[in-house]
Amino acid sequence: MPMKKLGRPTAHRNAMLRGMVTYLLENGKIETTLTRAKEVSALADKMITLGKEHTLASYRRALAYITKEDVAKKLFDIIAPQYADVKGGYTQVYKLGPRRGDGAEMAIVRLVAVKANAAE
Repeated sequence: MPMKKLGRPTAHRNAMLRGMVTYLLENGKIETTLTRAKEVSALADKMITLGKEHTLASYRRALAYITKEDVAKKLFDIIAPQYADVKGGYTQVYKLGPRRGDGAEMAIVRLVAVKANAAE
């Protein structure tokens, strides 16, 4: 999987992204730099896809990446069932503009709100 280095050693980068994905799934929204936001968005989409499989193996794979067990449970019980009929695009990245201190491009990553089925 091609991944940007984000100016960090591999172990630090992986730990940072794991924490950010966990925080995103826990709270539904996260504010960070644009390049980190794009990486977190891709990884969060993969975790939600694992949640949609809803097998023991997929739960263990998600738990190996997500740092909190209650967030993994929330992913499989609450978040993934909402996206059962959606085939992708579970997150959105909104650009905010430059950060005041260093001018880094900032963005918000959030989970996409699922629309109620029109047939119901």
